[in-house]
Amino acid sequence: MNNKQSSDGALIHIITPLILLFICVGILIAVLIKPADSIKVYLNIAFMDNLKNTPDSASSGLVIRDNQIIEGYSGETFEDGEFIRPKFGEMYAILTASAFDLSIPVYWGSSSELYERGACQSSSSTIIGDEGNTVISAHQDTYFANLSELKKDDILTLKTNYGEFEYKVTDIIIFNKKDNKYVSPSKTSKLTLYTCKKDVLGNSDERLGVICEPTVKKFYKKLEENEK
Repeated sequence: MNNKQSSDGALIHIITPLILLFICVGILIAVLIKPADSIKVYLNIAFMDNLKNTPDSASSGLVIRDNQIIEGYSGETFEDGEFIRPKFGEMYAILTASAFDLSIPVYWGSSSELYERGACQSSSSTIIGDEGNTVISAHQDTYFANLSELKKDDILTLKTNYGEFEYKVTDIIIFNKKDNKYVSPSKTSKLTLYTCKKDVLGNSDERLGVICEPTVKKFYKKLEENEK
């Protein structure tokens, strides 16, 4: 009897550490899955699904155009002027601001491939410099990593091949992804920038961003009287 009890005790001492090891490994795997899923989501989705106007290039034949944007224009400029309307997948602007460490390319339209290259403007929003709401978003862990550092009265600049436009930050915003209030068309001229709110435990439903009012318009070509 004593031999059996001794044998059972030894077996328990061997099995218990193994069970604890399996439990710890299971917990570790569960913890790592969440960040991995989060990274995958950030890299492969547009932030507002209802703003995606086309599928990815692999299935849609998307043509990406990386244009050379005018950055040192020294000619005459005009407050009213002509626009050059971009095509889907075309880089048509460069965004700079005091909070950004780099010049951010802005593409017309939203797709996962475009988000890997820069910021994306919803093609259902207003072209830069026109009247209405210009809505631009980018990934939180890449091009808009420093978006939360923008403060009221900070100046942003959008340069295009038809003009240069300055904006001043007026509001800091946080909203749910299902709330379209800030990204909907508007009669008021404004620039809306947003990204996902950082959440290392998974995909966040919250968005953070800024609303900016236009302060300076510099068109490179004057709008003819018969075009007004």
